[in-house]
Amino acid sequence: QVHLVESGGGLVQAGGSLRLSCAASGSIFRFNAMGWYRQAPGKQREWVATITVSANYADSVKGRFTISRDNAKNTLYLQMNSLKPEDTAVYYCNRAPPLYDWGQGTQVTVSS
Repeated sequence: QVHLVESGGGLVQAGGSLRLSCAASGSIFRFNAMGWYRQAPGKQREWVATITVSANYADSVKGRFTISRDNAKNTLYLQMNSLKPEDTAVYYCNRAPPLYDWGQGTQVTVSS
């Protein structure tokens, strides 16, 4: 059973930055595509970014967010810059496409 633990969220003003982390219980990153997802209030969970040997991003975050990974630490990161109020959501990590049980996520709130 793989456990995913997201952290790093918080309250930030528009234009600010946050760095999210996702720690996994096992050595899952090395061989798998990993992704970040988010779910805003009243909306379905949506894909944000994926990393394999390269990175891909949703159009809504392209140029502002950067996904990265540290296989030695079994940790996935999401650097979020130039945050907008519409980025407010609970952020989750998982395989890409999702396979494992979802973690608790980390809340990101961007005030205008």
